[in-house]
Amino acid sequence: MIGRLSGQLAEKNPPQVLVDVNGVGYEVDVPMSTFYNLPALGERVSLLTHFVVREDAQVLFGFLTASERTTFRQLIKITGVGPRMALSILSGLSVAELAQAISLQESGRLVKVPGIGKKTAERLLLELKGKLGPDLALPANVANDTQADILQALVALGYSDREASLALKSLPADVSVSDGIKQALKSLGK
Repeated sequence: MIGRLSGQLAEKNPPQVLVDVNGVGYEVDVPMSTFYNLPALGERVSLLTHFVVREDAQVLFGFLTASERTTFRQLIKITGVGPRMALSILSGLSVAELAQAISLQESGRLVKVPGIGKKTAERLLLELKGKLGPDLALPANVANDTQADILQALVALGYSDREASLALKSLPADVSVSDGIKQALKSLGK
């Protein structure tokens, strides 16, 4: 089993990279979240890996963070979710966004990922509930249920998690849900 690769980044062709480790080039498939955070060509890179051996192929998947690899491994345990679909999920949602969607049981966010239909989204919600860790579920600035409700409402209105989280920071701590949503929408509209 190959658990980690450290070497020189030789090529970047999304979603695949080539890592030169002492003269041996390893082709590694990575999620887009990892791809966007890779160093420049020719620089050193270290990737945590997951090695998949099938009848017709041997594929190496790479991740910059342990949480990405752990989530990938949780995803491929689910019936109907193979390594390619798991990679697609991690490319479409960050680990925190996925954990939040699972904890809030939001199948609509999962369906937005290419290749995920309604049935697969519901299976993911059911089988991953409680497995991704509560520390990953909500951004650090979500302190209570009211803020979580405001965040969920903003995301349902089409704002990204990042935009919604930034809007939460400007709200007073004792704001009600309806007032918080109004104030957040005003700040997002500026």
